[in-house]
Amino acid sequence: MLLELVIFYVAAVFAIGAALLMILQRNPVASVLYLIVSLLAQATLYIQLSAMFVGAILVIVYAGAILVLFLFVIMLLNLRGEQFEEKRPRLGRATKMVISLALLVELLMIVKQTAFPERMDRLMVEATPDFGSVKPVAELLYTQYLYPFELTSILLLVAIVGAVIMAKRGRTDHDEEDK
Repeated sequence: MLLELVIFYVAAVFAIGAALLMILQRNPVASVLYLIVSLLAQATLYIQLSAMFVGAILVIVYAGAILVLFLFVIMLLNLRGEQFEEKRPRLGRATKMVISLALLVELLMIVKQTAFPERMDRLMVEATPDFGSVKPVAELLYTQYLYPFELTSILLLVAIVGAVIMAKRGRTDHDEEDK
């Protein structure tokens, strides 16, 4: 029991820490690598919940395929952190403080509700025997969530096509400058 608790807290700290570093990173490649670390930590949490299939899918599909695609697009477009710095809209200091304060209050409310629940039995929900296995995930994915699932695949396809078009435009602009 103690080992499971230690693994949980370590994975949670890694997931949150890597997610924060991903957001704070200026280099997009490093940002993607931190996202991979965060997803691996989340997969560890799913495996602790006995949702082996969901944890495996998280690693295989997201950390394996989609993030490799992100790295491919970033490298295809030859993006650097300095390029983002110039085009980034400037938010006022007050706006940044309000957003940060709202997120901090939300985080504190979440911690209060989970660490100090009014009723302890609300946290102790018994999982079904097939929780996180292939059948319930597939049933939900291909019935109730079919439309968002298909929209996500179309969104990824449009993103790839857009990246290729942007890369071609960038190459033709560089070719014209060289002449």
